[in-house]
Amino acid sequence: MRGSGTGPVRLPPARPVAARGIRPACRQAAARLARELADGPPLLVGLPWPNETGVGRPLHNAAALLRGGEIESVYAKRLLPTYDVFDETRYFEPGSGPLVIAVAGTRLAVTVCEDIWNDKDFWLERKYHTDPVAECRDLGARAVLNLSASPFTLGKQAVREDMLRAITDHYGLPVLLANQTGGDDDLLFDGRSMAALPGRGLTARAMGFAEDVLLVDLDEGGGVAEDDFSPEAEAHNALVMGTRDFMTKQGFSTAVLGLSGGVDSTLTAAVAAEAIGPENVLGVLMPSPHTSQESLDDAADLAANLGMETLTLPIGGLMDGFGSALAEPFAGLQPGVTEENIQARIRGVLLMALSNKFGRFLLTTGNKSELAVGYCTIYGDMCGGLAVLGDVPKVLVYGVCRRMNALAGREVIPQNVLDKAPTAELRPDQKDQDSLPPYEELDPIVDGLTRGETPRQLAERGVDLELARRVETMMRRAEFKRRQAPPALKITDRAFGTGWRMPLAARLPEDES
Repeated sequence: MRGSGTGPVRLPPARPVAARGIRPACRQAAARLARELADGPPLLVGLPWPNETGVGRPLHNAAALLRGGEIESVYAKRLLPTYDVFDETRYFEPGSGPLVIAVAGTRLAVTVCEDIWNDKDFWLERKYHTDPVAECRDLGARAVLNLSASPFTLGKQAVREDMLRAITDHYGLPVLLANQTGGDDDLLFDGRSMAALPGRGLTARAMGFAEDVLLVDLDEGGGVAEDDFSPEAEAHNALVMGTRDFMTKQGFSTAVLGLSGGVDSTLTAAVAAEAIGPENVLGVLMPSPHTSQESLDDAADLAANLGMETLTLPIGGLMDGFGSALAEPFAGLQPGVTEENIQARIRGVLLMALSNKFGRFLLTTGNKSELAVGYCTIYGDMCGGLAVLGDVPKVLVYGVCRRMNALAGREVIPQNVLDKAPTAELRPDQKDQDSLPPYEELDPIVDGLTRGETPRQLAERGVDLELARRVETMMRRAEFKRRQAPPALKITDRAFGTGWRMPLAARLPEDES
């Protein structure tokens, strides 16, 4: 059956040269795949497809049916999300109708990702006027196939599974969802392809954060892979996968990072070691006169536990050089944040030099809590190509560290790193909580504010109003830093990245605070 999507496809004659541009390359790759699998079972693949109606945007977000050596039919996605990281209506034109195909005598509906995220019984309202699943049911579909590139966020899989159960019960149709796996820039895809059957709920699930093959029987389901949905486990798996893919897809095999003995650089190093191998990770210790022996010992212990190489570059002399150069303009002024930032920027210069000279990918080590309130130095500790922990709140950083130790059955992360008070060590006896609220208080406030809550709304939930206002002010003042920060692996549903679109020049009216 040809189906009722865009219909049969006629391709131009194949040329021996490679296509220029992603659109013709995808089209030629799909045609080649169809020819290579001509004697195999039908296959659905996702790709951008030209909008040949001449009306609207030039592309569809599409799924193509490959069968019998040709691209038999193409389905154009109907529901195009425009929220958070999604910006599909900028590039794509929605399809005009459903596609139901016949495979071995069974009628199967083809949908793409958001097409099934519109059940009013589950969401209590419809986000779109169109309901592709209902239309496919009315056309006599026996089951719904869904090709997804559904980005990972903490806790999202539980929502997906609940939604699939609701859809199967509401429409009386099995739903089979194939989800993308791997990292693409800051977005992570956790796989976990799955199937749900009416009245039986989830009956099959593939592995998370890894490629897998899942066989599903429309009457019996399939195997359900074991999984751990705890925030610590999901964050750990996502960070390792994301770091590996971000680097390797750009051709990097080795990494460098500043190793301070603090919990953030410790976890970043452990994630990198797991992602690309400890032999490919270089930790650089850059002690200043304010660096404690405890920090140096903790960094050395971590390196020994991981089996990674370290390099020590003291910065005291460089600090003296900057002090001499700035002695005249700074005459009569007391040392303060400026001098602290100079230390961070010296370290950034050294790390960038090592990255440039040896072709190592520089990993930034700051966490989301610090990035939210600007407790970081632009052109200093923010230097790098990827902020591994840039969307990981500080409290969760500790949780992931403890999980890594529990999984290993040994002390990978030195216990002293987890026990001592966090400090930037940019001045004598400095502690993070000299400048910030305790992270157990800060993280929930940051989470609420990033979700659009006001300080007054947070206060109604028991948060100190003045503290919430203080954090909000810090977050707004730090926006210019975040705009210039390296990309951060997105693990929460409100990350400072692609989906965070806040102005730099803005003031909150008093009546909204």
